[in-house]
Amino acid sequence: MPVVFSSQIEHLLRRAGFGARADELPLYRSLSTANVIDRLLNYEEVPDDVDDQIGRSGYVGINTAGRPFSPSSNIGDARQRWLFRMLHTNRPLQEKMTLFWHNHFATGYNKIAGALTAAEAARYFAAKASEDPGGVQGQIEMLRANALGNFQQILVNIAKDTAMLVWLDGRTNTRNNPQENFGREIMELFTMGVGRYTESDVYAAARVFTGWNLARVGSVGDGSQHFEFAYNAGQHETAPKTFSFPIYPNGGSTIPTRSPADGMQDGLDLIAALAASPNTGRYLATKLYRFFISEAGDVDAAWVEAIAATYQRSGYDMKAVVRDVLLSREFWATDRRFTRYAWPVEFVVRSLKDIGWAGYSVGDALTPLSNMGQVLFEPPDVAGWDLGPSWFSTGAMLARMNFASALAGNQKFKLATAARPFNQSPDSLLAWVLDAIRTAPFDSPATDEFRNYLTATGAWSGSDAQLQTKVPGLVHLVAGSPEYQLI
Repeated sequence: MPVVFSSQIEHLLRRAGFGARADELPLYRSLSTANVIDRLLNYEEVPDDVDDQIGRSGYVGINTAGRPFSPSSNIGDARQRWLFRMLHTNRPLQEKMTLFWHNHFATGYNKIAGALTAAEAARYFAAKASEDPGGVQGQIEMLRANALGNFQQILVNIAKDTAMLVWLDGRTNTRNNPQENFGREIMELFTMGVGRYTESDVYAAARVFTGWNLARVGSVGDGSQHFEFAYNAGQHETAPKTFSFPIYPNGGSTIPTRSPADGMQDGLDLIAALAASPNTGRYLATKLYRFFISEAGDVDAAWVEAIAATYQRSGYDMKAVVRDVLLSREFWATDRRFTRYAWPVEFVVRSLKDIGWAGYSVGDALTPLSNMGQVLFEPPDVAGWDLGPSWFSTGAMLARMNFASALAGNQKFKLATAARPFNQSPDSLLAWVLDAIRTAPFDSPATDEFRNYLTATGAWSGSDAQLQTKVPGLVHLVAGSPEYQLI
């Protein structure tokens, strides 16, 4: 388990990452808080070799039941690879923002698998272009590559994304049958937010994206055959489209008649208008407040306006936006620490970092994660997961406690060895565990219960046998506590 270091950096790494591994601590201890922020933001300067470590000694295991590991064709393997990355990456903010975008552009695997095949669906989520025979870049790989990129470009990419075109039925959006799903959600969930558009805007947006379909390309023989975005000029509806909000800098709200060959520009014009909307900056800032600052109380309106101004001023550059988030006074306010509810994947990855992973497989975490209410690549609908206290049904909280118990039991020998220098008394052991596994502050009755647990079975000896029983039990109680569920 990690040794305590700056509470400021602990807070930063919980929010902008997934906590800290023991092997990361020497580096973070050597840096100022400002330098840590720079390292997190400028992650492209840090080697991205984490996937090369899969299967190596000293890293969390994977579980494939004896078959080859294939995250580009098996969704279970894709989930394991992402958990592995969250745990072992040296670019934690990139992975944290990838998770943010996954929920923002929520796209579900099962619908794509049902429409195509299971292997194809996994490919369109998790394939790496550098490794895929057809150069396919899965949605999550695209989001990772653009984690702190330009928001307008992210919107263009998501509009052309194969998984999204199946998920929101863009592949069937034709001039004789305009499909409204993507047109609605790009305004309501991806950019401006609820109440910022009209039903006539939805119909106009549907027609804007007619012809943004899919084509089958490549060869079966070499494995390169796949679906990819194709603009189908013959299926584009060319008539003017008028909106209730400005499309062009001069205030014009009508996309003009264009030839079928030029009709793809309609969609690009709408995306540019949505990216430029002041409501989009505020909408993203509000989501970032809840993600990085606090889920408790009202969103700080002045903070939202300041971050939205950065969004506009920077030309929609998410690195500039997130930098200002992390440098803001609100981010560092002590009363906003431990005021966000950990998502199940955050809880699992942080627990592995805090407690250990020797002999453990991320495959073993997939069923517990499902029981906690989160399956990667399978948000419940296009609005994403219900966040905040919604994570904590009775069953979901029990699943978290059971996971903490199973992991602590799995790590009992490692934990007992690490605890040996603190075995003089129950109080010294308790102080060590509470320093090593940082949580929201416990009240006195809770710490009294922890102390009672350590002394309930008789005299304290601090023997190895006693440590192997008591330390994992205490770690389970702390990691399974309500206080540990807050980050």
